Amino acid sequence: MNTTTIPAFGLGTFRLKGQVVIDSVRNALDVGYRAIDTAQIYGNEAEVGQAIAESGVPRRELFVTTKVWTDHLAGDKLVPSLKESLRKLRTEQVDLTLIHWPSPGNAVPMAEYLGALAQAQDQGLTWGIGVSNFTVALLREAMGILGAGRIATNQVELSPYLQNRSLAAFMREQGMHLTSYMTLAYGKVLGDPVLQAISQAHGASTAQVALAWALQQGYAVIPSSTRRENLAANLKAQQLRLSEDDLARIATLDRGERQADPAGLAPAWD
Repeated sequence: MNTTTIPAFGLGTFRLKGQVVIDSVRNALDVGYRAIDTAQIYGNEAEVGQAIAESGVPRRELFVTTKVWTDHLAGDKLVPSLKESLRKLRTEQVDLTLIHWPSPGNAVPMAEYLGALAQAQDQGLTWGIGVSNFTVALLREAMGILGAGRIATNQVELSPYLQNRSLAAFMREQGMHLTSYMTLAYGKVLGDPVLQAISQAHGASTAQVALAWALQQGYAVIPSSTRRENLAANLKAQQLRLSEDDLARIATLDRGERQADPAGLAPAWD
């Protein structure tokens, strides 16, 4: 697709494997999704590539994101690992490549892996480059290496229960794009009384309310689902407009509840 902006709405494929991810991607493309997010560590790039190839949707209409795993951050490993991802995804170029997590214990210096990522971009293997799970301090370091304008997005966990305000404010100040993952907090927000009340007032689902909340703040979202009806319903969150009162009520739900905090990988969070 190679647009100058990252699509606001995409399909996440975390934890989806085999035929399950093939069906999810196929159904998502069928109901109108045009952005697909995967990663080397998900172990499903080949299936995602198969589903895209079999969908009949032209590659130029799609925005495909993958993420480089920590084992492949070394300067001599990153580009070969991305080429392998391209082979699995059956494409000559992805639209966006992210560093999935900062190097644990800084085993690989950031200048080394971001330099290799920039080389991948210069070689035409990826249209855009960016990062994931980066804190304010890590973003400052990355900006010093690449320049703020070259970082297409920072993909981070952000939901009504984890609103990540200091990081989001910093990124807004820098004019940097934010992609929210786990916007539904593994489904935990779906039973929230405040979100349920707002959803009833709008004749919408609680998932649509949570996604619309993130979208209205300018974040991209990449929810996943294995059910066609949920995929279609989630997509309609783009048409839902929440009021200032709705947004203020959702702001009170922030409790710093993080779903993704893997030992040995997670940085010192903001």
